[in-house]
Amino acid sequence: MKKGNIGVTTENIFPIIKKFLYSDHEIFLRELVSNGVDATQKLKTLASTGEFKGELGDLTIHVSVDKENQTITISDRGLGLTAEEIEKYINQIAFSGANDFLEKYKDDANAIIGHFGLGFYSAFMVAKQVDIVTKSYKEEAPAVKWTCDGSPEFTLEETEKADRGTDIILHVDDDCKEFLEESRIQGLLTKYCRFLPIPIAFGKKKEWKDGKQVETNEDNIINDTCPIWTKKPSELKDEDYKKFYRDLYPMSDEPLFWIHLNVDYPFNLTGVLYFPKIKSNIDLQKNKIQLYCNQVYVTDSVEGIVPDFLTLLHGVIDSPDIPLNVSRSYLQSDSNVKKISTYITKKVSDRLQSIFKNDRNEFESKWDDLKIFINYGMLTQEDFYEKANKFALFKDTDNKYYTFEEYQTLIKDNQTDKDGNLIYLYSNNLDEQYTYIDAAKSKGYNVLMMDGQLDVPMINMLEQKFEKSRFTRVDSDIIDRLIVKEEKHGEELTADKKEFLSTVFQGQLPKVQKVEFHVETQALGETASPIVITQAEYMRRMKEMANIQPGMSFYGEMPDMYNLVLNSDHQLIKKVLEDTESACAEKLVPVESEIAMLDLRQTELRKAQEGKKDEDISTAEKDELNEVEQKLNEQKQQKTTIINESAADNKVVHQLIDLALLQNNMLKGEALTNFVKRSIELI
Repeated sequence: MKKGNIGVTTENIFPIIKKFLYSDHEIFLRELVSNGVDATQKLKTLASTGEFKGELGDLTIHVSVDKENQTITISDRGLGLTAEEIEKYINQIAFSGANDFLEKYKDDANAIIGHFGLGFYSAFMVAKQVDIVTKSYKEEAPAVKWTCDGSPEFTLEETEKADRGTDIILHVDDDCKEFLEESRIQGLLTKYCRFLPIPIAFGKKKEWKDGKQVETNEDNIINDTCPIWTKKPSELKDEDYKKFYRDLYPMSDEPLFWIHLNVDYPFNLTGVLYFPKIKSNIDLQKNKIQLYCNQVYVTDSVEGIVPDFLTLLHGVIDSPDIPLNVSRSYLQSDSNVKKISTYITKKVSDRLQSIFKNDRNEFESKWDDLKIFINYGMLTQEDFYEKANKFALFKDTDNKYYTFEEYQTLIKDNQTDKDGNLIYLYSNNLDEQYTYIDAAKSKGYNVLMMDGQLDVPMINMLEQKFEKSRFTRVDSDIIDRLIVKEEKHGEELTADKKEFLSTVFQGQLPKVQKVEFHVETQALGETASPIVITQAEYMRRMKEMANIQPGMSFYGEMPDMYNLVLNSDHQLIKKVLEDTESACAEKLVPVESEIAMLDLRQTELRKAQEGKKDEDISTAEKDELNEVEQKLNEQKQQKTTIINESAADNKVVHQLIDLALLQNNMLKGEALTNFVKRSIELI
C-alpha cells in the first residue's frame, strides 16, 4: 500500500471546489457518468484502430445506490487506469494544477473557473470518502484501489478486480442523504444523461405482478444513445421529429415545424429546433432549448448562444465548441458563440423564407402562431428584420394576408392623405370596433387586424422603417379625420352653437373613474352616426406601451382620454339643439345680456392695460378687471347650469350618449339598466 499527500491543504482546495467550481451539488453525477462515457468511447476508438485487440463486450455503464452502506457506485468497462495513471491524472495534474491556480487567483477564486478540468473532484460535493477501484485494459496491469477522504491524504494499493474498467464509489456525506434516494438519482440521470452515447443502466426494469411492482432481470436503460440530432435528416421522417418533441415536452401541442441543424465548419453544431404554438406570454415560454456538449446535458439557459427572440423556440443544441466553465454550467465569452448565434439566425430565417416561397398557403395558415417569433425577432435584431420583412405578413379584418410590399401597393391609391402620408388603419378587436371598421370599409379603406402581444411596439418600429407612413387605429377618430383629404360634409355650425351643443352633452356624460371626455361638434353628413366616441392614437398607444415597458409607467397612470364627436348634420343632433335652445331661451336672455356686457367691459379693461408694466397699473384697475372676470365666470357657469337643467330632462340626449357608450363597451351597471328602461319607454 502506498500512502501519500496530494500537496495542497484541505482548507484551500475543497472549499474552492465546493463553493466556486460546483455550486450546484447535483452535477456530480453528470461529471462522473460522463467521465465513464469518455473512458468507454476511448476504448472503442482503440479497438477500431487495432490498438486494443480484446473483446469489447457489454459497454453499459451501471449506476447503483446502496442505501444500507450509504454509497453510490458508477461502474464502466472502459479504459481503466494503471497505478501510474492514477498518480498522474488524479494526484498530480488536477491537484497540482489547482494549487497553482489557487496561488495565482487567491484573491479572486472565481477566476479559476474554466481553466482546467476538475470533473472527478465534483464527487467530494456529496461524498466524505471516494474510492476508485480500477483495472486498465493494458495486459498484466494489476487492479488498484485509490481512497481519499477529501483531505490531502490518500492511499493507493493493489486490489482484486476481475474485469477492466473503473468503479467510482462515493461514501455519501451525512448532509447529502437525499442522493441515496432512488427517485433522486433517477431524476438526475434523466436530466443530465438521457442522451449519452453509451448505455447507462440504473437498476433493473420493474413490472406489475400480483398487484405490486417487482424487478425483472433486464437492465433499466435510462438513455437514448442515438437521439435524432445525431442522425442525418435523410434518415428521419416527420413522425420521428414529432415523437422526439413529445418525449421532450409531453404536455405540449404538436409543433408548427422544425429545423435540423448540422454544421461542422467553422465550428461543430448539431441540433433540432422546434417552433411551438405560442399565442401570448413570451416570458413563460423561454428556457425550453436544452444545450448539450457531446450529448451531455449542460443547461436550458441558452442566452448568448441563441438570439434572444429564438429562446422562444424549443429543442436541442449540441456543440463541443461552445466554451463552458469547469462545471459546464455557465457560458464563457468566446468568438464561436457569436458565430453560432449568427448561424442559427440565418438558418431560421432561411427556413421561414423557404416555407413562404414554396408553400405560401401553409405559411399563411401558421402565421398567427409564427407571428410572435417573427415580430420579436424583427424588434430585437436588425439583421433578422432585413431578412424577415420579405416574408412577414399583415392580416386584414377579412383574414387576407399580404407581405409589407403587397399591402403598400394595395392601399397607396386610396389611403394616402393630403400630405402624402400612407395611412395604415388597424383594429385590435374585431367585435368591439366593428362599427368603425364598417365605416372605414364603406369608404373603400382596408383595415389590418393587429391584436398580437407585440403589435404596439411593431407599429412604432414600422413607422420608423416605412417612408411617410402612419398607423392609426380605426376608432382613434371619426372616419373623415382618419385619412384627411380635405373633403367637407354639410355646413359647419357657428362657434356659439357648437359651444351650446357641447355644453348640452358634456353635462350629461357619466362620471367614470380615470376616464375623461372631450366633446366637440363637426358636420359629418346626414347618413353618418349622430354621435361617435374616439380615442386619440398617440395617448392610447403610449398607455398600451406602458403595459409592456415599465419605464413608461407614467402614461399608464394617466386617465383614458376620449373624444365625443357630435354630428351637426344629423337630424337628431339638430333636434336636440333646437329643442334645448327653445327650452332655455327665456332663462338665457338676461344671462347672455349680462355676459355680453361683461365681455365688452373685460375687453376695454385689457386694452387699457395692454403694453403697460405691472407696476404702472393701479390697484383699482387690477381689482376692477378681477371683479369683471369673476362675474363673467359666474354668469357663464349660470348659463351652463341652465342648459344642463334643461338637457337633464331630454331623453334623446341621454339615449344618444348611452348608445355611443354601449357601442364602445363603456356602459355598465346602473347606467346600463337605466338605458334599457329608457329604451323601452321610447319604443
